[in-house]
Amino acid sequence: MKELPAIFQDGKQTYFADTCEPLKSAADKGDVQLAAWAHALYPGALLPRSYLPAVRSVGVWDAPKNQSWGLDLHCNEGIEFTYLQRGKLAFEVDGKQWLLRKGALTVTRPWQFHRVGAPHIGAGRLIWLILDVGVRRPNQTWRWPEWLVCSQAELQKLTQLLSYNEQPVWQADEELERWFDRLAELVQESDPLESESRLKLAINGLLLAIMEMLEREHIPLDEYLSTTERAVQMFLRALPQHAAADWDLASMARQCGLSRSQFSEYCRHATNMTPMQYLTQCRVEMAARMLVEQPGASITEVAYTCGFNSSQYFATVFRSVKGCPPSAFIAQKPVAVAMHPSVDR
Repeated sequence: MKELPAIFQDGKQTYFADTCEPLKSAADKGDVQLAAWAHALYPGALLPRSYLPAVRSVGVWDAPKNQSWGLDLHCNEGIEFTYLQRGKLAFEVDGKQWLLRKGALTVTRPWQFHRVGAPHIGAGRLIWLILDVGVRRPNQTWRWPEWLVCSQAELQKLTQLLSYNEQPVWQADEELERWFDRLAELVQESDPLESESRLKLAINGLLLAIMEMLEREHIPLDEYLSTTERAVQMFLRALPQHAAADWDLASMARQCGLSRSQFSEYCRHATNMTPMQYLTQCRVEMAARMLVEQPGASITEVAYTCGFNSSQYFATVFRSVKGCPPSAFIAQKPVAVAMHPSVDR
C-alpha cells in the first residue's frame, strides 16, 4: 500500500516541510556563513526538544557572492518571517515571482508554497524566523506560544492580519529591522541555553512590530482565506499530484479535518463530483499524460503507476472518462492533456 502524502496534517511534521539541505551543504563548504538554532531537521545548532518548541528555526545566512544553490518549492511547519538585510534575492510564492531588495520582509503561511532563488540565490544577508502556531491548513485555529506577552485581543488581531491576508512581501520599517538585527545577534553571539529569555523578548518585539506595521497598511482582510471551503479546495488542487496514493473517502476527509459527509459536500460544491469520482478523474488525467509523455510504457504499467488496481478496471474507467480505451487514446497522439479538473474559488 502506498503511503498517503500528508498534503495538510496536524502533527509536528508536514509532507512538504523543507529541511534546507542545499543551505546546509553550502554552509559545510564555506560558501555561506550560517548561524542558526533549530528543531527537527532545519539547519543550525540543534535545540533540546523542550526548548521553545514553537521556534522551529531562527537564524541568518550571509552569502558573500552569487551561489550555485537555491531552495526549491516547499512549505514550512510554521509561519515564516524573513528579512533581507543586504543584497537581492529572487523569491516565489504561490506561482508569483518577486525580486527582493534590501529591507524586504516576507511572510509565508504554512500552506503557501515558496521558492528562494531562481534557481540560485544571489549575494545577500537573510535573517529568518519560523514559528509553529499549530496550523497546517488555513481553516485551523492558531495556537500561539503561551510565552507571548500580547493580550488575547492583540493575538486575535495578529491572527486575523496574518490569516485573512496572504500578501507575501512587504517593506520593513526601522522597528522591524531592529528586531531582526537582534535575532541575528543572538544566534551569532550567544548560547541558546543561556539566552531563552532574550530570544522570547526579541520574538515578542518582532511580532508586535509586524502587527503594528500591518495595521498601518490598512490592508483589506478576506475572511474567506481561513474558511473550511478554501481548505478543501486547496486539498483538491493538490490532489492530482498525489492521485496515485491509496486514497479513500475517509483518508481524504481526514486530511481536511472533516467528517466524510462534510468533505463530500464541499467536494461536490467545488467539482460537481463525489470525492471518489474526482479522484478517479485525477488518476485518468495522470494516466493520459503518462501515455502521451512516455509512449514506451505499457498500459498495465501506467494503470498501476496511477493508482489503479488492475489494467482491466483502468481500461473501463479510462473509456468512461475519455470516450475511448487507452490503446486508441495512444493512437490518437493527443497534443495536450489536462492536468486535473478545474477547482476554483
